[in-house]
Amino acid sequence: MNKTRQQELTRWLRQQTAPAKRWLRLSSLLGIVSALILVAQAWLLATLLQALIVDQTPRASLAAPFLLLILCFALRALLTLARERAGFRCGQSVRLALRQQVLDHLTTAGPAWIQGKPAGSWATLLLEQIEEMHDYYARYLPQMTLAVLIPCFILIAIFPINWAAALILLATAPLIPFFMALVGMGAADANRRNFQALSRLSGQFLDRLRGLDTLRLFDRANAETDAIGQSTEQFRLRTMEVLRLAFLSSAVLEFFASLSIAIVAVYFGFSYLGEFHFGSYGAGVTLFAGFLALILAPEFFQPLRDLGTFYHAKAQATGAADSLEQFLSQHPEPPQPQGEYHLPLDQPLNIHAQDLFIKSAGGATLAGPLNFQIKAGARIAIVGLSGAGKTSLFNVLMGFLPYEGSLALNGRELRDMTPDSWQRQLGWLGQNPHLPAPNIRENIVQMSQPDEARLQQVLEQAGVSEFIDRLPHGLDSAIDEQASGLSVGQAQRIALARALLKSSSLLLLDEPAASLDALSERLVNQCLLEASRQQTTLLITHQLEQLGDWDIIWVMDDGQIVQQGNKQSLLQQPGIFASLLNQRMSEVC
Repeated sequence: MNKTRQQELTRWLRQQTAPAKRWLRLSSLLGIVSALILVAQAWLLATLLQALIVDQTPRASLAAPFLLLILCFALRALLTLARERAGFRCGQSVRLALRQQVLDHLTTAGPAWIQGKPAGSWATLLLEQIEEMHDYYARYLPQMTLAVLIPCFILIAIFPINWAAALILLATAPLIPFFMALVGMGAADANRRNFQALSRLSGQFLDRLRGLDTLRLFDRANAETDAIGQSTEQFRLRTMEVLRLAFLSSAVLEFFASLSIAIVAVYFGFSYLGEFHFGSYGAGVTLFAGFLALILAPEFFQPLRDLGTFYHAKAQATGAADSLEQFLSQHPEPPQPQGEYHLPLDQPLNIHAQDLFIKSAGGATLAGPLNFQIKAGARIAIVGLSGAGKTSLFNVLMGFLPYEGSLALNGRELRDMTPDSWQRQLGWLGQNPHLPAPNIRENIVQMSQPDEARLQQVLEQAGVSEFIDRLPHGLDSAIDEQASGLSVGQAQRIALARALLKSSSLLLLDEPAASLDALSERLVNQCLLEASRQQTTLLITHQLEQLGDWDIIWVMDDGQIVQQGNKQSLLQQPGIFASLLNQRMSEVC
């Protein structure tokens, strides 16, 4: 990563502080107040030592300074706690805002575009990369202010007492940020490479895990295991590179800070031996001056050392921000222009397509031309080989892909409608059930508030009532996102109940029984057949034998509808449907 790119990312990171400016200011203010109390604490301590050792002042007369010193210790502890809390809130606010930006952009891009990258890459972007920015906002940015102000406060306190000690500190201070910047530039680049490796490894591992059965079937498990092992080793090497730079940076900072403090100590040592006679404005070097300078010298460098420690947070944030900034600044346009028309609810839905060409997020043609009309209440099954355009048709109907030509809903173009008003009227059920809520009831009802009678009716229709009573807490039984404790068929029936409970004008079914066992497949298909009579329904399926009860069958090939009709009529004409069904029957036999 070149210097110009690092500067761009640093500016971008600073622009994200808008949600946390209040907490950022509070953290800096608490640090400044703590620094002022630190100077007062050192002054009181040096005064007490001068009074006790040199002036031989009775201890009883020093009760007030002792109490003030204890008060300073207590106040600094409280201020440190408050500053840590303010810093955490600062980082938390920015992380939440960034995650919301990413989720908003993913929502705008749509599922069809999201599928272009592995799910593990998006998880890394949303979790690890944004999480790595926390310390930058919680610690590094407030510390930048303190690294300038606290040394100035200490110099102001020391300079009237001993100008030589103040000049030593002032002359050696620039060495720390100079070497910190040199090491930090390399650390930022190393962190960027590390995050890229982690993103690739996450995506690769998740994809291989999902396709484990296929890999075993084609005897590729060992080869993929070796590939993941190589990626893991590369990630380990990049992580060790980051750690080496971190230790190098810390060693450089500690060396120069210790060297500067040692020079101050040597100066005062030779002054007390009578070798040096400068720095004290001609009044002689007192024990108070020596103690004050030596107490404050480590504190003079401590903000710079903390900044050096937190500089790795900046390097991590810069590395993490690289792909994040690119994603947020170069995200794709919405699948289609955001219209303003709100499609009325509870109206029969008629769909008409004229010379419809379905486009990808990048502008390539996925399917078309398509010409069809779907009347309200129609039940249509869509069949065809993989890649025929069936899923693309579903995606454009859901508003997730752009299109050319005409796609009218009740006479109004889909592109003229607000996505929310249209998608509220859609029901959808896919191959893999997703149950993100913590229990079964919430996964079914979601945001709706159905009456108990309606809920029980849907449970009966979807076949959920057959097994729900066997679960420990019935509908309130807890489940995780992977639906552990439920069979795939049970999870699919819960997802089916969710789709049926939603009042939809168009129900889209994308091979909902593809991954089920024979019993679950029969039950789900029976439920779907009954549910299809309640609204306009489109079904993508490869199970050609069970299409006798559907009104119309569309056969798609190469992005077009090449055959239409019911099962009986399609079997009586030569074409793809008859050949597919004959091939399927021969495979069964």
